[in-house]
Amino acid sequence: MKNMWMVRAGKDAFLIDEFKKRNIVALGWGLGDLQDKSVDDIKRIMQETYPDESKYTLGIASSQVIKFRHMIKKGDYVLSYNPSSRKYMVGEITSDYYYSTDMEDEDKDYCGHNDTRDVKWLGEVSRDKLSVSTKNTLGAISTLFNINDEAEEDILNVLNNKKPITEEYGGESEHEDVSILKEDIKDKSIEFIKDKVNKLDPYEMQDLVAGLLRAMGYKTIVSPRGADRGRDIMASPDGLGLEDPVILVEVKHRPNTSMGSQAIRSFKGALKKTNRGIYFSTGGFTTDAKYEAERSEIPIILMDLDILVKFIIQYYDNFDNDARSLIPLTKIYWPI
Repeated sequence: MKNMWMVRAGKDAFLIDEFKKRNIVALGWGLGDLQDKSVDDIKRIMQETYPDESKYTLGIASSQVIKFRHMIKKGDYVLSYNPSSRKYMVGEITSDYYYSTDMEDEDKDYCGHNDTRDVKWLGEVSRDKLSVSTKNTLGAISTLFNINDEAEEDILNVLNNKKPITEEYGGESEHEDVSILKEDIKDKSIEFIKDKVNKLDPYEMQDLVAGLLRAMGYKTIVSPRGADRGRDIMASPDGLGLEDPVILVEVKHRPNTSMGSQAIRSFKGALKKTNRGIYFSTGGFTTDAKYEAERSEIPIILMDLDILVKFIIQYYDNFDNDARSLIPLTKIYWPI
């Protein structure tokens, strides 16, 4: 099976009409003619052209240009999406890479898209006719990427008026597919949030836990940097510790170290009978530590990274700006 590539027509697909009219696909990174440039040359030119960009951004950009210049071959399939019509243009690459000046009209948005390949457009495929897994594959944000074999087969079947892949081989209903996809995205988002939390330094972690408590309705005092005398945060209804419940919090940001029973006993020793305790540990807790907390006469909650992220998601709408700046999140809406 020939390779199939997605080449997006710019932000909001502003190039889609030019692609169709000129029978091309094109990129516009402004790196000059790459006809005689190697992979290493492209990486170097990208870095010289955009010296202020991060290594991550330069890596992604270079990868896309390298694929367009060196990996796409004549005869490969290509897609480009028109979000207005919700249709994918499907074509076949008919030329090697070349540097074109046809898109140099300075009055046009497409000016500067010089890296070019000719295309024979074969037809259009409605997004609504594709399987959920194919839609998910095509939803990737990259400007240019290779499409997997199953999605390619699905697209070509629809293009040639054959049965969609889900009908031909059976499979789950669209509702089931969407539900599975939703759960997959939820799981990934939780792991990404954990990644960001783990990158905080110990003092930022204290501020994050304090921000969560404020979002839950408490007022907080965070101990100054240095010795904390058994507590990192005090939370209470009035913020002074004069109204119950007074919650004392210990925060240990050691992702690779589980806290043991001795740590819990030391923490418990700093609590008064009327206090409540929260012990947070990014590295989790040993079984003995959990037992120590369970048998404590003073209520102590052990909070690991999983529990913290669960509460961050639950109370994030109530986070103040200081707490949000530590873990910036955005809400997405999912069809039900």
